[in-house]
Amino acid sequence: MTPAYSLWVMEYAAVPNYPQSGLIYGMHNQGTRKLPYCYIVIKGQGQLAMVDVGYNHKAHGEMLANTYGVRGWHPPLEVLGEIGIKPQDVSNIFITHCHFDHMGNIEDFPKATFYLQERELSKWVWSMSLHRRFRWLMLGIDPADIMRAVDLARQGRLVAVEGDRENVLPGVDLHAAFDTHTWGSMYVTVRNDLATNSQNSWVFCGDLAYGYENLRGHDPKDPEYIPIGLATGSQFNVIMTAEEMVKSVGGDVHRVIPPHEERLKDLYPSRITKAGLRITELALADGDTSQVR
Repeated sequence: MTPAYSLWVMEYAAVPNYPQSGLIYGMHNQGTRKLPYCYIVIKGQGQLAMVDVGYNHKAHGEMLANTYGVRGWHPPLEVLGEIGIKPQDVSNIFITHCHFDHMGNIEDFPKATFYLQERELSKWVWSMSLHRRFRWLMLGIDPADIMRAVDLARQGRLVAVEGDRENVLPGVDLHAAFDTHTWGSMYVTVRNDLATNSQNSWVFCGDLAYGYENLRGHDPKDPEYIPIGLATGSQFNVIMTAEEMVKSVGGDVHRVIPPHEERLKDLYPSRITKAGLRITELALADGDTSQVR
């Protein structure tokens, strides 16, 4: 069956040398790897949607990016233009969590409705209210992004999701992952055959996995779940969510897509743009032209 949606992973920046221990729990003193910063485009069924929006390289977002060693940032107008779309054409955006590199560019999508777990937003407001000695909890958060998300509600462009929600678009489901990487993380499932018991599902996991080691360990012949390097919540919850995600795609870990995973290029067709950014094509709906060939 022809996929219902075209799916692309769009790199917009990267950290050239990110410590392994920040990505895979326990990998201390084992070097670095490239950490691409990406968002997901979902196109089909008369819809244009995204998973996450990246960040805007200015003010506190720029400061955070410099702290983490981010290089080569490019705006959505340029990044999305590589596949022939514009930010103002995007109608629905699913925010996996509020860290700056996932929710830091709300203002560049003026016509989109944003979906975010209510717990994610309210707990970051609570965290902001705590005494300064609790500031570790705010790692990766730009308080201005939280205020912009609240303003989306004022504009009527925020859907505060409470738990799981099926068919937010045809075949697109949202799944809560509370107290994992963040207070109210969520992942997005695309059932690309639109079937209830899908045989063609994809999971877009945000930062619930940074790389495939989190989902299958270091030896694919003897798989294990290894938590991510940063969790505001429970590493136990991270592991159990990994099991949930992998089961939902029939055990095929390569259909769980960590947007920070550089090795997607070894699994799926991709190309490098003139700006040095990678576009990875996971699926192509009927009538769409490949953007990587």
